[in-house]
Amino acid sequence: MIHILVVEDDKKLNQIVCTYLRDKGYQVKGCLDAEEAYDAMYNHLYDLIVSDIMMPEIDGFEFAQTVREINETIPILFMTARDDMTAKQKGFQMGIDDYLVKPFDLEELALRVGAVLRRANIEAAKELAIGNLVLDSDGVSALVDGEEIAVTLREFNILYKLLSYPKKTFSRSQLMDEFWGLDSETSLRSVDVYITKLRDKFSECDGFEIVTVRGLGYKAVLR
Repeated sequence: MIHILVVEDDKKLNQIVCTYLRDKGYQVKGCLDAEEAYDAMYNHLYDLIVSDIMMPEIDGFEFAQTVREINETIPILFMTARDDMTAKQKGFQMGIDDYLVKPFDLEELALRVGAVLRRANIEAAKELAIGNLVLDSDGVSALVDGEEIAVTLREFNILYKLLSYPKKTFSRSQLMDEFWGLDSETSLRSVDVYITKLRDKFSECDGFEIVTVRGLGYKAVLR
């Protein structure tokens, strides 16, 4: 369940790219400008950003620079009509990961997305196996020693997220925004309740534990 943010002011191209990447199995959010993208990133955790350069008000360079100040590791792929060396140098010097010139073949975009994700060690696995636990994202099922553990969709998604990024700390607000939604009136204490349920249901798992990071949130630690 890899989440990709596409930032492109051409509405038709934005829709085409988003639809194509969704057909490739990714979760994709399309934004028409940088401000909309900032809002999306505030409310959600993304694994990759695909961005145009020539956008109104805030261009791709400024957008990428701001993203890098907030998150030094998230992969960024530029897709742009600018084919000059100056633009390429500026992009790579500020920390983007790849550069694709328009017009481009959608299959090439998918290949580059896959390559960038692999370099970032982000895998689009349908099944996640850790110790005696197997999580199947297609069937939304959890097996411990071959026995299925009953989980709700939200419980599954939270556990899958934590285990997909071991040692990464997720705040309660991040988990709330992603799995409850921005409009939810549920308090942050609900996250604690779900973590307690997950610890109880998967207490027999030998490959990980969910650790509380005081003042920050939670993370999965592999054994």
